[in-house]
Amino acid sequence: MAKVRMERLSEELKKTVSAVIFDMKDPRIPVVTSITAMEVTPDLKYAKAHVSIYGEDANATKEAVAALNHAAGFIQHEVGNRMTIRRVPQIKFVGDDSIAYSVHISEVLRSLHKDASNEEPQE
Repeated sequence: MAKVRMERLSEELKKTVSAVIFDMKDPRIPVVTSITAMEVTPDLKYAKAHVSIYGEDANATKEAVAALNHAAGFIQHEVGNRMTIRRVPQIKFVGDDSIAYSVHISEVLRSLHKDASNEEPQE
C-alpha cells in the first residue's frame, strides 16, 4: 500500500515540477524540457528529477540542468504552493538522454529498413 502511495506521489510531484518548469521564463532552459522520471526517498526529504531535453546538444543539456539546479529553491517553493504535501523534498536535477537515445534508435531502425528494402531482388 505504501509503495503505491509513493508511486502516486512521485508521479504527482513529476507533473507539478514539469508545470513549474514550463511556467518559468528562464532563457537557459529550452522549451522542450521534460521530466522523464522522479525518484523520491520514502521520508520525502530528497527527490531526483531526471531531465531530458529534445533536440539540444550535450552542452546545452548540461547548462539547462545547471540552471534548474540553481533554481531548485524557487521550484521547491512553487511545488509547496501548488501541492498539498507533508514535506516538499529537496530536488536535484540530473541529465537524462533517453529521448535523444530513442530518436537515435528509431533512425537506425528506419535506415536498416530502407537498406533491406533496397536489397530485395527486382524482376
